[in-house]
Amino acid sequence: MFKESQNFKSYLKMKFTKALFFCVSIAALFSCNQDDGKIDFTFLQLNDVYEIAPIQGGEYGGMARVATVHEQLLKENSNTFMFVAGDFLNPSLLGTIQYQGERIRGKQMIETMNAMGVDLVAFGNHEFDLSATDLQKRLDESNFNWISGNVLQNKDGVLSPFSNKHNKVGDTFIKEFSDADGTTIKIGFISVCVPSNPRDYVAYKDVFKEAERSYADLKDKVDVVFGLTHVTIAQDLEIAKRLPNIPLIMGGHEHTNMLIPQGDSFVAKADANAKTVYVHKISYDKKTKKTSIQSVLKEINSDIVENEQTAVVVNKWQGILKKKIKEIIDKPEEIILNAQTPLDGRDKPIRSIQTNLGVLITKSMSYAFDDAVDCALVNGGSIRIDDELEGAITPVDIFRVLPYGGAVLKVKLKGSLLLKVLDFREKAKGTGAYLQRYNVQKKNKGWYVQSKPINPNKIYTVAFSDYLLKGYDIPFLTEENKEVVSVYKPTGTEKSFDIRNSIILYLKSLK
Repeated sequence: MFKESQNFKSYLKMKFTKALFFCVSIAALFSCNQDDGKIDFTFLQLNDVYEIAPIQGGEYGGMARVATVHEQLLKENSNTFMFVAGDFLNPSLLGTIQYQGERIRGKQMIETMNAMGVDLVAFGNHEFDLSATDLQKRLDESNFNWISGNVLQNKDGVLSPFSNKHNKVGDTFIKEFSDADGTTIKIGFISVCVPSNPRDYVAYKDVFKEAERSYADLKDKVDVVFGLTHVTIAQDLEIAKRLPNIPLIMGGHEHTNMLIPQGDSFVAKADANAKTVYVHKISYDKKTKKTSIQSVLKEINSDIVENEQTAVVVNKWQGILKKKIKEIIDKPEEIILNAQTPLDGRDKPIRSIQTNLGVLITKSMSYAFDDAVDCALVNGGSIRIDDELEGAITPVDIFRVLPYGGAVLKVKLKGSLLLKVLDFREKAKGTGAYLQRYNVQKKNKGWYVQSKPINPNKIYTVAFSDYLLKGYDIPFLTEENKEVVSVYKPTGTEKSFDIRNSIILYLKSLK
C-alpha cells in the first residue's frame, strides 16, 4: 500500500513538472515573439559611380566587390537596403563605345546594378547627359526603383513624372521592414537633384521647396523619413536644417567621402567610383520614435573577393572595352604613371580653373609635335572623367579621361585670333568651353605665350584638340576663319593622330 502511494506521488510530481515546463516554454515562446517596438536595419550607400570594374591598377572600387559586401550585410540582417545616390549612367568610357549598332550609354551600368541587387536610386545630374531616348531605355532596363522629388519629364511643355516598364518614378518611396519578434516599420525616402544639367526634355523644380513638400506628403504615412539626394553639400545641409526630423541624408555629387552633422542629423557621401561605400547600421525605437545610426566608411579594395554573379556581367563588358581599346593601343593595362598627387579631372574644376590634369593633357599635345608649337589648348568639356586619378595609371584611365578621343591639330593663326580665343575662355568659366592650357599665362590682365605678351600681328603655332576647331564651343574658331593661316591634320602613324595616344606616349617618355 505504501509503495503504491509513493508511486502515485511520483507520477503526480512528474506530471506537474511536465505541465510547468510546458507553461514556461509557452510563456518563453510568447515572450520571444512579442513585438518589442525596436527594429534594426542596414543601409548600403554608393554615389557617383561611373566604373563597374576596379580602378587605380585594380586596387580600389569594383561593383562585384560591392556586391560581396552587400551579400555579407544581407546575411547579417535581411533588412538591408542598397542605394545609389545619383550619377551612374554617365560619364564613362564604356558608354561611348558602339556595341550592337548603338552606343552603350550606361547599359553596362544598369545590367551590373541589376545583378548586384540595387534597391533604390536617385537621379544625378549626369543621368541627363543621355538623350531622352537613351535615358528611357535605361529606365526600362532597370529592375530597381528610381526616386525624384524635383525632376520631371518635359514633353512639349507638358510635365509628368519619368516612368519605366514597371511604374512611374515617384517623388517619394516607402519601404516596410519587419523582424523576428514581429516589429514592423515603414521607412520613407525623399530625393532631389541639383539642376546643373539643363536639357529640353527635363524640368527642374526648386530643390528646397520640393524637399519640404515631399517630406510633408510623406511624414504621416511612415515611421521615419530618410533622404537620398544628389545636390551640393551646402544644399544637403540646408535641407537637413529645414527638415530636422530626417536623421540621415545619403547624398551624392561631391566625390570625396564626408559625414557631416547638422543638428541631430547627418549628411553622408562616399568616395566616387566605389572606392568606398557607407554602411549605415540603424536602430529605430517605435515607442520613443528615436533613431540611432552607426555609420562606417568601408574601403572597397583588392582584399574583397568579387561576387561571382556580378563579376560575370562586369567581365563581359570589360572584354568589350578591351577589344575596342586594343584597336588603338597594344597594352591597355600597362602602368604608365604612378600619380602620387591626384590628377584633378572633376567637372567643376576642369571647367573653371587650370588643373594639373589639364596641364598634363596640354603638355602631351605639345609633345606630340616634338614641342614645335608655341602653346597648346584643349576644351574642358572634352575631359569627361569627372573624377580624380590617383595611384597606378593605365592607358584605360587615359581613355576614361578623354573617351571621345580625336586628333591633335597643329594650327597656325594670327595673334589677334589667339587673343580672342583666350578672352572667350575667361567668359566661358563653368562651361565645357573653358580652356585648359600649356605655355599660356595671364599677367596684369594681359595674355602671354612662353612668358612673352601675345603680339596681335604675329603668327603663332598652337596645338588644338580637333573638337575646338569645329566651332561648337567657340563659334568663331573654325578652319574657315580668315585669321587661321593653316591647319595640319596628322596621319594614323603619328603621335598626334589621337589625343589619348599623345598622352600615353608622353607619360611613357617620362619613365
